[in-house]
Amino acid sequence: MSDILAVRIREHPILDFTRGPPLKFTFNGNILEGYPNESVLAALWANGIKSLKKGGPPQGPFCQIGYCSGCMARVNGRPRVRTCLEPVSEGLIVEIEEEPLPPKVTHEAEEGKAEIIETDVMVVGSGPAGISAAIAARGEGLRVDVFERHFRPGGQLVKQTHKFFGSGKLFGGQRGFQIARRLIQDANSLGVRIHTRAPVIGWFKEGFFAVAAQDRLVLVKPRTVIVSTGAVERFLPFPGNTLPGVMGAGAAQTLMNEYGVKPGNRAVVVGAGNVGLIVAYQLLQAGVEVAAVVEVMKEIGGWLVHAAKLRRRGIPILTSHTVVRAEGKNSVERVIVSQVNDKFEPIPGTEKAFEADLLLLAVGLTPEARLLAEMGARMVWTSELGGYVPYRNKYMETSIPGVFVAGDASGIEEATTAILTGRIAGYSAAINILGPRDELLRKREEAMRELEAARMTPFSTKVLKGVGKVMLSELQA
Repeated sequence: MSDILAVRIREHPILDFTRGPPLKFTFNGNILEGYPNESVLAALWANGIKSLKKGGPPQGPFCQIGYCSGCMARVNGRPRVRTCLEPVSEGLIVEIEEEPLPPKVTHEAEEGKAEIIETDVMVVGSGPAGISAAIAARGEGLRVDVFERHFRPGGQLVKQTHKFFGSGKLFGGQRGFQIARRLIQDANSLGVRIHTRAPVIGWFKEGFFAVAAQDRLVLVKPRTVIVSTGAVERFLPFPGNTLPGVMGAGAAQTLMNEYGVKPGNRAVVVGAGNVGLIVAYQLLQAGVEVAAVVEVMKEIGGWLVHAAKLRRRGIPILTSHTVVRAEGKNSVERVIVSQVNDKFEPIPGTEKAFEADLLLLAVGLTPEARLLAEMGARMVWTSELGGYVPYRNKYMETSIPGVFVAGDASGIEEATTAILTGRIAGYSAAINILGPRDELLRKREEAMRELEAARMTPFSTKVLKGVGKVMLSELQA
């Protein structure tokens, strides 16, 4: 077992990591400890286990939200389990797979054993957009079922510790994890049915969705659908980019802000947009030293207020620089960066070396809208919105009648706009079922005005250009 470099956070200026009694589980025959509401991957990381690959060079997890393959292991005999989505439990047996086998395929649907759920509104994803959509639709008396692949709802909000800008009506002054808690409480109080550990794995042209709900098959038959599946972090090509310790900025947030586990001891952060700057400061709060923030552009891309916090702590922000390679035997030990020319190419002779065991990539997000593509929605690549997104009208309805999109799946923006696009999609789904009731139309128009106001920032100029490219007229939708 490797040396324990990442430790559990005991004290934090914002978060309380009071833990329940430890839970014992085994990893390759060794007894380890985790804690309730902690992922298996986080518990392994806290015990110094950074790679789950058998043979060859080590490979670490990158995303911690179930999209990369760096966290797969055999759990209680089940092959290829994403341990970042698996909660620790007493007596759990985790093993590195020598020859990974495909997951077992059941035939419950053919045998008539699959559970069938009929619902008014099906929401895919429980982040700020999905929960806001569910609240809006449920508030109109409709049955709403939310399906979430993680074992806890809330999406990326649950690991955000910074305070949000804006009006109090839109949670201004509150921290992300507080907003997530409030939204989930509101959804539960209204009777929204939130299904965790329930990824949507497919769609059938007959109108059914397949959900793998904790090893059993569920078929969902909705009247309307809202896809709010969020986004995934982008990767960068460079030597050593699969070494344990190279991860997305959001993965580090998951470890330190959700589970109270230090992702490393000394970090280099690549990307000086809002995400990179915010995560760099959160690393400091978690007791992680930050050697530098590296930005390939000539100017910082995020709010200067976030950059000022780092500079006051003496953290260098190196613009016109990029990562050249990560070095290390079993995990990251050293990060090499370099200046770039006007073509963003490394300039020989300008390399700088930083001793670090953590390299965070905060280089942007890509919309996760593959479910909509599978369903046949009209899609388009739009660089201003981060990648492939669906066409939709101003009411968030896609080219498929009765199918709506919200949040980062419709284009990369901020959490505030995710909440508002979620509300609009939720009200639109209700109108689709209940008809154009005056009060319902008024609520939607109010949400649309709030969205327009929220986009009146310098950072929204590019987004608005992208939205213009994907907008359907009401007749086209």
